[in-house]
Amino acid sequence: MYGAWTPEQVRDAEQRLFERVPEPTVMRRAAYAVAVHTARLLDEHTSGVAARHVTLLVGAGNNGGDALWAGKFLRRRGVGVTALLLSPEKTHAAGLETLRRAGGRAIEAAGPGADTSGIGADAADALERADVVIDGIVGLSARGPLRPLAAELVDRVEAPIVAVDLPSGVDPLTGAVDGPAVSAQVTVTFGGRKPGHVLGAGLVRSGGVELVDIGLDLGEPELTVLSDADVGAGWPVPSPFDTKYSQGVVGVAAGSANFPGAAVLTSGAAVHATSGMVRYAGPAADPVRSRLPEIVATGSITDAGRVQSWAVGPGIGTGASGREVLRQVLEAGRAVCGDADVITLLAGDPTLWDARDPDAPLVLTPHEGEFARLAGDPGGDRVTAVREAARRYDVVLLLKGNSTIVAAPDGRVLVNPAGHAWPSTAGSGDVLTGIIGALLASGLDSWLACGYAAHVHALAASLAASGDGQGVGAPIGASALLEAVPEAVRTVRAAA
Repeated sequence: MYGAWTPEQVRDAEQRLFERVPEPTVMRRAAYAVAVHTARLLDEHTSGVAARHVTLLVGAGNNGGDALWAGKFLRRRGVGVTALLLSPEKTHAAGLETLRRAGGRAIEAAGPGADTSGIGADAADALERADVVIDGIVGLSARGPLRPLAAELVDRVEAPIVAVDLPSGVDPLTGAVDGPAVSAQVTVTFGGRKPGHVLGAGLVRSGGVELVDIGLDLGEPELTVLSDADVGAGWPVPSPFDTKYSQGVVGVAAGSANFPGAAVLTSGAAVHATSGMVRYAGPAADPVRSRLPEIVATGSITDAGRVQSWAVGPGIGTGASGREVLRQVLEAGRAVCGDADVITLLAGDPTLWDARDPDAPLVLTPHEGEFARLAGDPGGDRVTAVREAARRYDVVLLLKGNSTIVAAPDGRVLVNPAGHAWPSTAGSGDVLTGIIGALLASGLDSWLACGYAAHVHALAASLAASGDGQGVGAPIGASALLEAVPEAVRTVRAAA
């Protein structure tokens, strides 16, 4: 498990640190780490460090200072270093001086011989010769896309990029990218990850994130990210004294005569997520029985028998029959995971909320379009939008995406930064609903149940696509994802 802290939290922690440790000492410690990871990247891509060339993109302030100090440490290892100064009059003076003393070269990015883009001839040559580029353009205080000169420099880079703290042009709070921005192969960050490392486009553009401890006392994180080991340790498994009933019985109300696949996928996911027993209730009972004979299938919720949770919504429709299914499930007083048509029904008919038992946990799992129907466009700041909606409706709310966000009514937020789009296929959400339903039936806290389920769901999709969990492979269908759920559970259990 690890956290992500806002820029404000990081700045406050840095100020407390600077009261004990001189700021230049902290900067050198951070810059040394950047140099180490840059040298490692050089070695991986060029089979050596000495006689290689690194170009620094240096903006104003401490972020540029970190890059300059890193250049000094690289010079000690025989690396040629050229710093391209984007704001010469605002360049970190001590960092610039130490680079020059170490034999590094510093030139203005918009120097003599500038072409139509404004880039000087020497700067263009330094970019062309670079084996690795260090991005020290802007720091955590910046917002918005790169300015034109910086954008043009970045556009010309062909070498791998090491970003200092966060790729420039990525919003540090939301991970949004609204224009030109850096795509790094490695991001070296200090003290703690930032939301921009695990959210939205920032997740992808950060590449591999290397965290360096510089002695910050950050307090409670803004966001929490679960590891395989966290999920495996908390995943419910039967004890020697468990029965099929004590492990948790999940009810599934999904699918219809027109959409039997939704019933099969949701029910199958509940089975594969190690539920003790699955009861299906709905018009797709025959297809469910034929595909999954271990499921007890009936035609209606009233005939389903006792359950500890309900997974409801995929394929039930938004007409009168779907509305009645939802009403019965909400009135049952059990934990509920509602997806797809449930969200549309709740958004369109506020009276359905009155059927809810206030003491029973309710989870909603929209994609972005469904979220917009329920609570409005989430915009660029998805975390704030999801947190506010969870509080407003008193639900645990899971917003799907390459960074899935899970917010509890009390403000806690989990993020699952999958970083790939393999689950973006029809029926994938049905599988997620079934997994969550099974975990709710086991008695898990609904916020953690969603976090565990999102983690295993993304891992299962990656395993199905590639066979190795690395997300490199061929597109998949939801049936392949479903069949990979047991292997994903085994993987996280092995990591615990």
